[in-house]
Amino acid sequence: MNYLDIKNGPSHASRIILGCMRMPSLSVKDAVWQIEKAVEEGINFFDHATCYGNGEAEDRFGDAMKETTLKREDLIIQTKCGLRFERNEFDWTRENILASVDESLSRLKMDYLDVLLLHRPDLIYDPEEVAEAFDLLAQQGKVRHFGVSNVPMMQMKVLKKYVKQPLVINQLQLSIAASQLIDQTLYVNDLSTDMSIDRDNGLLDYCRLEDMTIQAWSPLQFGKFEGCFIDHEKFPELNKALAKLADKYGVSKAAIAIAWILRHPAKMQAIAGTMNPEHLHDYCDAANVDLTHHEWYELYLASGKQLP
Repeated sequence: MNYLDIKNGPSHASRIILGCMRMPSLSVKDAVWQIEKAVEEGINFFDHATCYGNGEAEDRFGDAMKETTLKREDLIIQTKCGLRFERNEFDWTRENILASVDESLSRLKMDYLDVLLLHRPDLIYDPEEVAEAFDLLAQQGKVRHFGVSNVPMMQMKVLKKYVKQPLVINQLQLSIAASQLIDQTLYVNDLSTDMSIDRDNGLLDYCRLEDMTIQAWSPLQFGKFEGCFIDHEKFPELNKALAKLADKYGVSKAAIAIAWILRHPAKMQAIAGTMNPEHLHDYCDAANVDLTHHEWYELYLASGKQLP
């Protein structure tokens, strides 16, 4: 495993994060094993959200942590708030942010969060309410660092006008096959392809300028939730390229695919959402692979892109 110090955020953060969305599928005993296995692999960063299992993921993690010998201070615990599926809305109100943090801490059986992310945009949010909530959470010691998830540039700019605390993270979709965060720069001003459409207003470069660490979710997926591209019939050339590099570096194709994300100079993290220990080991191998400049492009083009 290798680590990074997140600017204005947690230090010594593992480049691979264990995403806990699927933890409700585990018993407490199996969750204990999964958490300890992740730590053995070098992972110290765990990602949650209030909507994962409608809170059950946080609850299972909290119960499991009590059964481990791990120290809370050795882990980086992150959760996200704002998605209220039971009300069919996104909610960044002061009331909801404060209540969500208290509920998450109760389920996690913890006194503080290392990171709180606002989860997807609330279309009618009041940035002054967000600022008030963040100030109170920081003053109370309940949250140490703040960020966002799937939030565009202009909304972050508005937040930054009012929020005193640095926004240190943006969690965004990125994989070799779902590389829209990167693509438009390559095809800029090219009327021959829809790849030239600016879908995020330069979000990746904005995050780099603002010292925000990008956390890539679904690093092995294509489309939005269409499936995994590893060994998928739609991606023969990509899998051929992955297999060649997997053989060279002595790791799995999945590890190479995640190493492709970690190779980007923006120094991103990748979220591994698996509850399978063998898959988790494969993903963690990615942190030990340093792809060359040529190999990065080789994989990118093998996924179906073309140089203009």
